[in-house]
Amino acid sequence: MARVFWDSNLFIYLFEENKQWAPRVIELRKKMLLRGDELLTSHLTVGEVLTKPKQLNNAMLEKSYSNFFGSDAITLVAFGSEAAQKYAEIRSRHRVRPADAIQLACAAAAATDLFVTNDYRLSEIVVPGLTFVTGLERIPY
Repeated sequence: MARVFWDSNLFIYLFEENKQWAPRVIELRKKMLLRGDELLTSHLTVGEVLTKPKQLNNAMLEKSYSNFFGSDAITLVAFGSEAAQKYAEIRSRHRVRPADAIQLACAAAAATDLFVTNDYRLSEIVVPGLTFVTGLERIPY
């Protein structure tokens, strides 16, 4: 069993049924379920995913997304003191946006085995506590 952290963009592809990327995200999730992997993301992801339903004033869609993130299917990682320390390390050593550093820091604080994103710049960053960072197309399984 691996702990797999999804960056926000994977959920957005899935929920918005992105023709290019949603099938790959679905395939990844199916393989994770077969392997018994744990799905993780941060509370920041929840905020990013809820942005569009709020912009559209779509309470039903917002509730649907909130229910998903409140389910047992996913573990939400908080930006606590350990993540804050890792955030400072990441930002002091790498030129990444604050939101990306928060995601990486939360994943590292949660002792994540695999961080999956579609931002390939992040896959070049080594973060202590985070075993692998990879792009959606380069997932090892």
